[in-house]
Parts: sequence; C-alpha cells; structure tokens
Amino acid sequence: MRILMLSQFFYPPTIGGQERHVADLSRELAARGHDVTVVTLQQKGFPLFEIKRGVSIHRIGGTMQRVGMLFSESDRRYAPPSPDPEVVFALRRLILQERPDIVHAHDWMVHSFTPLKAWSKARLIMSLHSYGLICVQKRLMRHEVGCSGPGFSKCLGCATEFYGLLKGPPSALAHRFWSQWERRAVDLFLPVSHAVAEGNRLAKAELPYRVIPNFIPDQAEVACDEAHPLLAQLPKGDFLLFVGDVTRDKGAEVLLRAYS
Repeated sequence: MRILMLSQFFYPPTIGGQERHVADLSRELAARGHDVTVVTLQQKGFPLFEIKRGVSIHRIGGTMQRVGMLFSESDRRYAPPSPDPEVVFALRRLILQERPDIVHAHDWMVHSFTPLKAWSKARLIMSLHSYGLICVQKRLMRHEVGCSGPGFSKCLGCATEFYGLLKGPPSALAHRFWSQWERRAVDLFLPVSHAVAEGNRLAKAELPYRVIPNFIPDQAEVACDEAHPLLAQLPKGDFLLFVGDVTRDKGAEVLLRAYS
C-alpha cells in the first residue's frame, strides 16, 4: 500500500509526542512492506528530500511559514487552520508523483489536502493528537480551566487571547469554516484516547472513528543512550518524571498532586 503521511513537524529535528508517533508509525509501516512517504514543513539545516530507515521524507515550504512575525518560536512555524497555497501546490505535485492509496494526516496540514482529496482518489485518515478539530487553540481550555464547548463569540475571544489580535480572529474564523470541511472529507478519525474522542465530540457528530493510543516500538530499548550526559542529572532513587509543557492541560498538576 502507498501511504502519504502529513505532519507539520517530523522527528527529527523537532522533538515531541506527535513527532515521535509519526516517525515510529512511518518506520513500522515501511518495515512491514508499505511504501511510506512523509511530507512535512521545511526546517533550516535539513535537506528537502531524504530517505531514512525506508521512509521517504519531503520537506516543503509554506506561505505562512514565510511570515516570521506570525510566530513566537522561530523553529516551530505551524501549519495554519486553512489551506496554505504553497503547501497545496506541493502536495498536488507529490500526489502525482507518489499516487498514494491512503493519506494519513496528523494536524492542520490536512486543510491543504482536503481541496485535493476528490481529485487524488485517496482515502483520508486523520489522527487526532489533540482537540484541534473542535478547538482553535487545540487545548480545549478557557481561562486555564476546561472549556465546556465551542461557541462563536467565545472561540473568537479565546483565540484572540491565546494567539493575539493579529492571528486570533482570522484563525478562529478559518478554523470554524475549514473544520467543517475536514469533518466531511475525513474517512476515518483515529483519536489517541477516549478523552480526545469525547473532547472532539466525534460520537455526537456521528463521525467515523477508532481509538488507537500512542504506542511504544518493540525495540524501544535499542534507542536508549545509556551514556547520555543528561542521565547523570536524574535522581538515584525512585522519582516521578514529567515530560512536556508544564501546564494543567498537559497533566503537570496531576503529577504534583501525586508527588505530594
């Protein structure tokens, strides 16, 4: 089977849960005999094309990535909640080249594929690693507490508070429109947990989905570098380890309560 994987960031060079998931999944599919191509956004210092562990990696430029003032982190220039003209053009070229049977998206890069879906004749699978289908800031949090659900004025204000006046309102409006298109275009949603499925209201909207949790590769211990200098900073006895943004929606508060 020919699979085209869409992820705005790819591991390496970007480190994160979604990025690691995409890398592990792509490598395992390739090892099982599938033809896997990953399309990701261009990163400085990395080639536009390479093949790693049987996976073809294409790094493409995007129109939004050129506008540096839109991003607070220079190394993380995210895909917008709407089609990006340059990404759409690049995807069309790669689809002609790769002829995928399946397009498997993992974030808002999906919006640059949805206008091409009917023409491509590929089936579209969408992994949901967050609440990006229903929430423009993807966290389903409002004023640092859980959000009760979307509403036009509420989402507009929340997006403005989260992204700022320049990006907030356009992002909220684009997300409101293109998330509806996404719902119609995706053949199967793959939320990483029942909480993500519930938060994105997949059952309520009668959208097709199957929960597939994040996984650990069978050979995970091989990737462990026991000589890494950071290991010396870990405690010698038992300890709890938290990896991620130190925010309530990432579970930091739960860890601190457990520790106390």
